[in-house]
Amino acid sequence: MELRVAGAQLPVKEDIRANVALIENAIDFAVSEKADILLTPEGSLSGYTHQFDQAQLERALQVVTTKARQAGLALALGTCFNEPLDGKCYNQMRFYGSGGEYLGFHSKTLVCGTLTKPYQGEINHFSVQPLRTYSLNDIKVGGLICNDLWANPGCTPQDDPHLSQQLSRMKVRIVFHAVYGGRDDSQWSDVNWNYHESNLRMRAKAGALWIVTVDSSEPVHFRCSAPSGVVDPQGNWACRAKDTGEQYFAHTIRL
Repeated sequence: MELRVAGAQLPVKEDIRANVALIENAIDFAVSEKADILLTPEGSLSGYTHQFDQAQLERALQVVTTKARQAGLALALGTCFNEPLDGKCYNQMRFYGSGGEYLGFHSKTLVCGTLTKPYQGEINHFSVQPLRTYSLNDIKVGGLICNDLWANPGCTPQDDPHLSQQLSRMKVRIVFHAVYGGRDDSQWSDVNWNYHESNLRMRAKAGALWIVTVDSSEPVHFRCSAPSGVVDPQGNWACRAKDTGEQYFAHTIRL
């Protein structure tokens, strides 16, 4: 079995119209590379925020999913979204099959916040659903969003549930990981970068998982908070994008 994956490291903004244009370009790239699925960063459609125009977001979602469906491209689409069934806001990775069928969403589980109560941060704005898996080309896959994978101890009020290991025990073979990480030009950003990369590699090896990962690249003049690319089950980079700016990659995963 094999799955050709594409990833888009995009300068995500709180401008849905601009984000749609970026995702459409990424779809074009993925199609040109004959990819089976495209992964986009955390919040790549809505922006990394719980404050957005839901009606505009739903129209934008229709635009990008229609374009992908017409091209026969599956999506692992990062966006925040108000779910109509329960009225709650989720930081999501929405999975769509190559025929445009909606498979469901992974919600960010280790939502970030301050370490003391009353908590401050995204932990107050996003709801959480149980971990689940999806099937693409008869391959079991899962999704994780940003801190779900690396459980940064400086911004994680919850205990680390080792979600990548849970997915491994659920017989997942490929994890799609969408990121929107803060960064600047300080030494601490370098510490975060090293922590994020080592976690990607160690968790891939520990769970015998392929991890496909993309970060946001906004602002474009700083290095991303984490590498984008594909890590193999031995913890090695099979494919890796440049560290700054808008970047694309494609890689064929053979199982």
